[in-house]
Amino acid sequence: MLIAPDASPETVLARGRAVLHQQGFSRFMGTELTAFGPGHAELQLPLRAEHQQQHGFAHGGVLGYLADLALTFAGGSALDGNVLTSELKINYVRPAVGERLIARAQCVHAGKTQAVTRCEVYAVSGGIEKLCAAAQGTIVRVPDSKVVPKD
Repeated sequence: MLIAPDASPETVLARGRAVLHQQGFSRFMGTELTAFGPGHAELQLPLRAEHQQQHGFAHGGVLGYLADLALTFAGGSALDGNVLTSELKINYVRPAVGERLIARAQCVHAGKTQAVTRCEVYAVSGGIEKLCAAAQGTIVRVPDSKVVPKD
């Protein structure tokens, strides 16, 4: 992510949003970065019918995607560089029903090349947040030369 150490919180959030906007899948999903700073991130996803599975709640893949993204943003801000997810574990604790999902992630520990991050995903219905998933991941820094160039 390459964030200057003296950058204002607004600048950091704007940089995070620019990175998110580069992800076609995240634009397709409608994901919003609502908080971002060193070692933490919050993303929100307005739930649409296309995000649901046959029982009417958010598909587990949608929860996994949002958790992975939040973990990576939190780890990327702590490692301050280009990052990828190396490992991810998620526990689904209740069906995600409501108007939106909120994923809040924080870095538990960061070294030079990897960070361990945790995330909680909440479903919001009528203004009430309910925990629906908890995740943990390992985020690794990759050299700029290993990042696939854009066409």
